[in-house]
Amino acid sequence: MADTVAVILAAGQGKRMHSRRPKVLHRIAGRCLVEHVLAAVGEAGIEKQIVVIGHGAEEVREALGPEYTYVLQEQQLGTGHALARAREAAGTAATVLVLCGDTPLLRPATLARLLKEHRDRQAAVTILTAVLDDPTGYGRIIRDGQGMVAGIVEERDANPVEKAIREINTGIYCFEAAYLWPFLEQLQPNNDQGEYYLTDVVGLACRENLPVQAVAAGDPEEILGVNDRAQLAKAGAILRRRINMGLMQAGVTIIDPETTYIDATVRIGPDTIIYPGTFLEGNTIIEEGCSLGPGTTLRDCQVGKGSQVIHTVALESEIGPGCQVGPFAYLRPGTVLDARVKVGDFVEIKASRIGAGSKVPHLTYLGDTTVGTGVNIGAGTITCNYDGEKKWPTVIEDGAFIGSNSNLVAPVRVGAGALVGAGSTITEDVPAGSMALARGRQVNLSGRSKKSSEKRQEKG
Repeated sequence: MADTVAVILAAGQGKRMHSRRPKVLHRIAGRCLVEHVLAAVGEAGIEKQIVVIGHGAEEVREALGPEYTYVLQEQQLGTGHALARAREAAGTAATVLVLCGDTPLLRPATLARLLKEHRDRQAAVTILTAVLDDPTGYGRIIRDGQGMVAGIVEERDANPVEKAIREINTGIYCFEAAYLWPFLEQLQPNNDQGEYYLTDVVGLACRENLPVQAVAAGDPEEILGVNDRAQLAKAGAILRRRINMGLMQAGVTIIDPETTYIDATVRIGPDTIIYPGTFLEGNTIIEEGCSLGPGTTLRDCQVGKGSQVIHTVALESEIGPGCQVGPFAYLRPGTVLDARVKVGDFVEIKASRIGAGSKVPHLTYLGDTTVGTGVNIGAGTITCNYDGEKKWPTVIEDGAFIGSNSNLVAPVRVGAGALVGAGSTITEDVPAGSMALARGRQVNLSGRSKKSSEKRQEKG
C-alpha cells in the first residue's frame, strides 16, 4: 500500500497509569502497547508508519528503534493538533490511516478491511466503529436514512435517543489526504479543554456532504484502549487468550491456558506440550514435539525438537534436540546445549557449551566452560571461573569423567578420556587419558572414645 501512510498517535502521558514511563511503553505479551499497534499496521500491509511522540519522546524513540518516522508534538493540544504535526512527514500519500498508540488489541485483518471498505466506497472519511452492549462514555455514530454517517455525538452532548445508540466511535479513521489536511487547518479549539479534535474533521466532512462511511469491528474487544493498570491487565489477558487459542489450533497442547503465559513474539512447533505455570517470553523458538513445564520460564531461548524442560529458568540460551533439562535448573545467558544433553536438578550453567550426549545431572555450577561430547560431570562439581577480577575458561574434552565434588580452578583443561577423582581440586591441566587426584590424604584414627583419640594424637 504505497499510497497509504499510517499515523500512530503516541504523544500522551497517560496520567491514570501513575507512572514515570510513557503510557504507550507499558508492556503486555512481550511488546509495549504501541508495538502491538505497529505490528498490526505492518501485517495489514502498510509500510510507511509515522509515530507522533510527545511525553517521554526520546524514551519512546529509543524503545521503538530507527525503522519508524517520528514527529514531535511538543504541546499536547488534542488529536487534531497531533495529526497536523504529521502532514510534512506523510508526504504525498493519498490515504492516511490514523490510530491510537494505546489500542493493542487491533487485528491486522480489521485494519485491512477498514482500508478496503474506504477505497471500495470512495469515501472521504471512514471510521472504525464498534457495537457495544454498554456504550457509556463513547461518542455515538449518527447515521442518516441511507446508512451514511451524519455525525458523531459525544456522550456529554447526546440526548436520550442518541445515548441509546450502541455504535460508537473508536478513534481510528481512514482519511483521504486531499480533504484531511485542509480540514485540519479549519479546526478550532472550541471546547472546555481548548484542544483540536479529529471528530471535528468528521463533522466538517459531513457538513460538506462528502461521503463519510463507518465500518464496525467484528470483535468489540479490539477497540479497547488502555488508560490505567486495570485496563492494562485486561488487555494482557485478552492477548494471552488469543495467543494460546491460536497455538492450540495450530497443534500445540496447552494443559491449562489460564496459567500459561506466552508472548506474541514466541514461535512454537506442533505436538509440543506446555504445562501450567510456564512463561515463554521474548524471541523464544520452540521446535516440534517438546515438553515444557510445569513451572518453567524461557526468555529469548531456542529449544530443539523433542526436548523436555521441567521447572527451569533459561535466559538467552540454546537447548538442542532431545535434551532433558531440570527440574530446578538455571541456564544463564550464553548457554548452549548440543543434542541429547542432560542437565539435572540444581544445576547452574552460564556462558558455556555442553557437547552432545554429555550429562550434568545435579548440584553443579559450570561457568565459561566448554564441555566436549560424552562427558559425565559428577554431583557437586564447580568450575571456579572468577578470580575476583577476571573470568577464566575451563575446557573439558570428549569422554572425560569428572568425579563428584570436584573443583576445577580456571584456566584449566581436562583432556579427552581423562578422569578426575571425586573430591579433587584441579589447578593444573589434566593430560588426555590420565587420572588426576588432588585431595588430602585420609587418616583413620582407632579407638572409640574422644579421650583415647586425643591421646593417640598426642603420641603422634
